[in-house]
Amino acid sequence: MKISRLAIVGFGNVGQGMLQIMRDRAELLAERFGVRFTVVAVNDMRIGSLYNSAGLDYQALLDAAAAGDLTSVPAEQYGWSVETMLEKADADTLVEASYTNLKTGEPALSYIRQALRSGKHVVTTNKGPIALDFAELQSLARLNHVQIGYEGTVMSGTPALALGRNMLAGAGIQRIQGILNGTTNFILTRMEAGEDYAQALAEAQSLGYAEADPSGDVEGYDTAGKIVILSSLVMDAKLSMAEVDRQGITHLTLDDIQQARQAGQRWKLIGALERVNGKVVASVRPTSISLQHPLASVSGAMNAITYSTDLLGEVTLIGPGAGRLETGFALINDLLAIHSEKT
Repeated sequence: MKISRLAIVGFGNVGQGMLQIMRDRAELLAERFGVRFTVVAVNDMRIGSLYNSAGLDYQALLDAAAAGDLTSVPAEQYGWSVETMLEKADADTLVEASYTNLKTGEPALSYIRQALRSGKHVVTTNKGPIALDFAELQSLARLNHVQIGYEGTVMSGTPALALGRNMLAGAGIQRIQGILNGTTNFILTRMEAGEDYAQALAEAQSLGYAEADPSGDVEGYDTAGKIVILSSLVMDAKLSMAEVDRQGITHLTLDDIQQARQAGQRWKLIGALERVNGKVVASVRPTSISLQHPLASVSGAMNAITYSTDLLGEVTLIGPGAGRLETGFALINDLLAIHSEKT
């Protein structure tokens, strides 16, 4: 039985979702994949940090996180910085789930670099480092004979990257179109039901889909980050955020929605990549698509991606693109890919 020792940075919904799955399915994972996970360190900027070489109790961590203070959990060390934790903790893998920064990738980018240089595997759901510096991180991982997992950066636990990067790699992908942000898709769905933009946004915020400052979602930055990741990992084209032709949904009105409906169409915020004259062109913009389009029926906070290929035509994957357990599941899958005795 293989034992993997984890250090977690960022213990919000995603980190807690991963731990909840580990708590509930520990025996199944051990029996089926031959691996047990031990969490030895947690660092969260809001609720504290701690380290225990013998492992930390899952339920105690979840209870302490709910109470907003990790110091109630028995441990050998408290108050380590992330840098100290990565230097001193007896861990083989960093689980990086801190906040996303699509401008610089920091501080997560520095954490991941340090972990890889010290010979630790990394799994992350953080779009910033993967969108901005994936090639460097992959090179660091290879140099230090470790691996980096990143599936959860695009569609949470729905395997959009695995589908495009692995299963469709030989099919000749010419175009990618995706609904990659659940907040904007929810807002557009509610507007089609008759709410104006302000009402739909307020509802999205009340349900926890949208932040108090929703600009990252509604102005298309979140989708643009995911498009940059898809460009690099699936279409082998390195693009910057600035190279994505980006427009959000804030200008759409009920009249726009109704006119599209009368024409047999539906507005969606579409992130797209396409090969044009040997170059990959990227965009994020509201698009009025036919009701027959494979993405048109995707409603609410769901995500979807369509790969247009030479050999298979259009292949569409639909699934959740966010959520506590859904994104936690992405981390579990990456951990299993690295540590499973079946690999």
